[in-house]
Amino acid sequence: MIITFNELRRIKDKLPSGSSQRIADELGIDVETVRNYFGGRHFDAQNSVGVHFEKGPDGGVVTLDDTAILDAAMRILNELK
Repeated sequence: MIITFNELRRIKDKLPSGSSQRIADELGIDVETVRNYFGGRHFDAQNSVGVHFEKGPDGGVVTLDDTAILDAAMRILNELK
């Protein structure tokens, strides 16, 4: 999946507090991996997140190899509606 960096950050910014930990727990991954997925720079994360950033307009383009973290974030946002 391809998304702009700014759109990915907008999704992250809409999430309620504690969502990164909730997503990590649901998926059985490290919370730093979730933070890196949304553009963080936590290099001590244990797993690669399959996210590729390319600079450009609107924050650049992000290619997501796996959308599991994004899908979990969207589920959380849908719960808020």
